[in-house]
Amino acid sequence: MYTLYSMQRSGNCYKVRLALAQLGVAHDLVEVDILKGETHTPDFLSKNPSGQIPLLEIAPSEYLAESNAILWFLGENTPLLPKDSASRAATLQWMFFEQHAIVPNVGAAYFWLALVKGGRDLQQHAIDDWMEEGNRAFAVMEKHLASQPFFGGATYSLADIALYAYTHVAHECDFDLSRFSAIRAWLDRVKAQPAYVPMDGQDVVLAAAAE
Repeated sequence: MYTLYSMQRSGNCYKVRLALAQLGVAHDLVEVDILKGETHTPDFLSKNPSGQIPLLEIAPSEYLAESNAILWFLGENTPLLPKDSASRAATLQWMFFEQHAIVPNVGAAYFWLALVKGGRDLQQHAIDDWMEEGNRAFAVMEKHLASQPFFGGATYSLADIALYAYTHVAHECDFDLSRFSAIRAWLDRVKAQPAYVPMDGQDVVLAAAAE
């Protein structure tokens, strides 16, 4: 059984927890608090020298890092990853987009403004840039969703999980999604998917699967 090293309120970790829940994959969950430096202990660094979470132990002493790489690993041969090459490439395209356009802006804003005490004062110089670039990324997503129900294809996929993680908490870090109606409708579609679990919820589906 897999072991996931994760922090509950991390968007990157939530991606993996959501995928595991929706795939019904039983796993052990180890909570790691990055705010307390728990990813930089000798024990954790022996598992992942980059000192980052999420981290998935896929076999004894065999670890896989980077949230979207973990998603791709879990999604192989499942409905979350399309079978045809064009749709798979489109899924990967949006997962790359999430890493270069959403995480550095919306993800950074969420970390500093919603999780770190005093983070707003520490990062005041960066907030305007985060807002500008984050809203630019949302505009790209909005344009796509104006004609497509999901990212990466006609059906729900890993791309949606990747983009959902930080987009659905954007309101917690100064972003206003009220003008992005297609994104808001898409957020509702993701939330309506089978076996959905919220970021701050309990993974009851996984507990049942483990029995």
